[in-house]
Parts: sequence; structure tokens; C-alpha cells
Amino acid sequence: MGERAGVALAVISVCLGGTAAAVTRYLVGNADPITLAILRWGIGFLCVLPTALLLRVRWPPRSDWLAVAGLGICFFGVFFILYNIAMSYTTAARASLALSTLPLQTMVVGALLGIEPLTPRNPSASASRSRRLRGAGVRSCRRARRCVARGAHHDRRRPVHGVLQRLVAAFIRRSSALGFLSVGMGAGAAALILAGYLTGGVAVLGSFGAPQWIAGAYLGVGGGALAFILWVMALERATPTRVANTMTLNPIAAGLLATQLVGEPITPNLVIGLVAVFSGIWIATTEARTA
Repeated sequence: MGERAGVALAVISVCLGGTAAAVTRYLVGNADPITLAILRWGIGFLCVLPTALLLRVRWPPRSDWLAVAGLGICFFGVFFILYNIAMSYTTAARASLALSTLPLQTMVVGALLGIEPLTPRNPSASASRSRRLRGAGVRSCRRARRCVARGAHHDRRRPVHGVLQRLVAAFIRRSSALGFLSVGMGAGAAALILAGYLTGGVAVLGSFGAPQWIAGAYLGVGGGALAFILWVMALERATPTRVANTMTLNPIAAGLLATQLVGEPITPNLVIGLVAVFSGIWIATTEARTA
């Protein structure tokens, strides 16, 4: 039950993250990438910290604080600035498809760090059968988005997520999930706010109306605090590879909400691709239990 509960928590977390991608697309014309990141992680931290204090969580040992803060700045700061830049170049679903390589990245980095051994079954399951289905889904979704994204030249996201995922799993073992998340997110939010003051990103918030603030609040509460609380809880209950496999649900949630917010179409090719993506997740997360 522990593994299943962990995967279920990861699925909910990823769906929240996917819908946050669509909301980011909605806001991208009103704010720069740093402002969007400030909204997501500034509000997110204001939700996570009181929760951690109320629950009296176990904080990372002092010897880990600098490293955890560095991870927070890399992930919540640098990674999501690049993520928001990508959103200005392409559609929500297409940008989210970049995360479909996360399971393979996670397995490789996990083996290098000695967290989870890379057995013959792992690559054949997650990187062969599941990858073929996910790959078919990705290709189909890309064809569906081609007419929308012709003006988009490059998806500028970088494949750092898998590396950070493994390092996160290692540090969580020496503290509580919420304690780790609070320190990392707080460091990332502080760095973003400083960058926002220097670049004028904070001043942009003054021009927001009610719709933009509602969307920004969802980014912070749903796509920021709740999504990552569930994510780190999932890492405590399931292996990092299984948790990472759920990331292929991200473009499904992103594409469905983006149709309503910014008019990104759902075509037959997209539907076929989403079904293939879901099938890949199912095989990757259930194969080990039937071995």
C-alpha cells in the first residue's frame, strides 16, 4: 500500500503542476518569467512555512542547510525561470512534454548516486516499453501542436529536473519532507524576490487585476505549495523512479486546461497521444509488482 499511496500522491501532484502550466500560459502575456516565478513560489512559501511550523516538522540538520538552500535556488529559481521562458515560446502541453524524459534521467542519476540500482529490468521496463508508448504519445501530441506552435522556435527548458529529483530524495532522508521543502522553497523564493527587485519584476505585480491575481494565487497555492507537499510525500512512500514516471501526466492536465484558458485545441492526434502516454505510465508503475 505504501508504494501505491506514493504513486497516487505523485499523480495528484503532477496534475496540479500540469494545470499550473496552463495558468502560466494564461499569465505569460502579463508578466515576465521572474514575476511568474515570484508568484508561484512566494505565495507557495507563505503556505508551506506555517504548515511546517504548525506540524513541528523535523528540519534539515544545520550541516545540510547550505546545500538544501542551493538546491532550492536551482530548482525553484533557475529551473522555473527557464520553464516560464519556455512557456512564452510554445504551448502549455508541448512545454510539459519536455518532462517525459524525466524517468530515464532519474534512473541514470539514481544509479550514479547509488540511491536506486539500475537493474536489467529497470531500463527494459521504464526505458523500453514505457518509453515506446510515451514516445508515440509525445510524437502524436507534437503533431497536434505543430500548427499552433509554428512561431515557437525552441523549448528552453534544461534537463536538470532528474538530477535535482535524486538529490532531493537523498536530503529528505535526513529530515522531514516538509522541513526540507520549507528551507528549499524559502531560499528559492528569497532569491527570486531579490532578482525581481533588481529587474523590475516585482513592480509588474502592481498592474495586475483581479483575474491575474486569482490565477497567481492558484499558481502559488495549488501549483506551488500543495503540488510540492504531495510530491515530497510521494518520495517518502515510493521509489524515485516510480514517482518520476507519473510526470508523463503533466501534459495531459496542461493540455486540457489550456483549451479553456488560452484556446489551445484538442485534436484527434492529441487524444491518441495522451492515451499512449497514460499507457506508458501504467506499464512502468505496475510491471515491477507483477515480476
